[in-house]
Amino acid sequence: MSDNNYTVFNAMVDIVASPGKALDAAKANPRWFWWPLLVSIVVSTAAFVYYFTWVDYEWLIEETIRSVPAADRAAAEPAIRSFMSPGTSILSTVAVIVIITFAIYAIQAVYLHLANKLSTGAEVSYGQWFGFSAWTAFVMVLGSVAAFVVMFLADSNQLAQHDLTPLSLNALLIHAKPGDPWFAWGNSLTLFNIWTLVLMTIGYHRWTGAGMVKSAIIACLPWVLIFGTWAALI
Repeated sequence: MSDNNYTVFNAMVDIVASPGKALDAAKANPRWFWWPLLVSIVVSTAAFVYYFTWVDYEWLIEETIRSVPAADRAAAEPAIRSFMSPGTSILSTVAVIVIITFAIYAIQAVYLHLANKLSTGAEVSYGQWFGFSAWTAFVMVLGSVAAFVVMFLADSNQLAQHDLTPLSLNALLIHAKPGDPWFAWGNSLTLFNIWTLVLMTIGYHRWTGAGMVKSAIIACLPWVLIFGTWAALI
């Protein structure tokens, strides 16, 4: 396949099948990042829209109330019942997904831009690093696909939201229950996050010429600090 025939859709496939090739194309075509960004947002929001219209919502309300510490449950119950509805959950979740996605990519782009200036000085703009963040996180869309699979295969529609992440460290290794100290920590880290860090390592190496070890350190350092500090506090 010649470069002229290589499209953004080829790159979205190759970010999984041949990530080096995809990331090289993404650097050469900085405006392509809108495609993985929008596809990721659309698929992720679709998964949650489907979940909130599929789940037994009365059961979900009761589960939410039961998750509140017993001492605060009576006071919290009226607010939970008045606030929770499928429509409210859908709107708030979609807003959070869009805002958090752009915020994370913007912050990560600042970090990578500064790291590059200090470590290699390669000619990569802030905008390119924003696109880099969208491309390397594109594999997270498979997490949304996994959520659909979980719902399609479920025995009933009484399924907690954390059950939609079967490849989280909690589901695979920790097995903490709601309310346990390690529950949120384990559910916040999935195999797709680790896959993203691998892609960031490969991409930083190819975009800047930095060694693989340096690239891995730069890619992983924020995650190690965040989850390491969180773990220490637990």
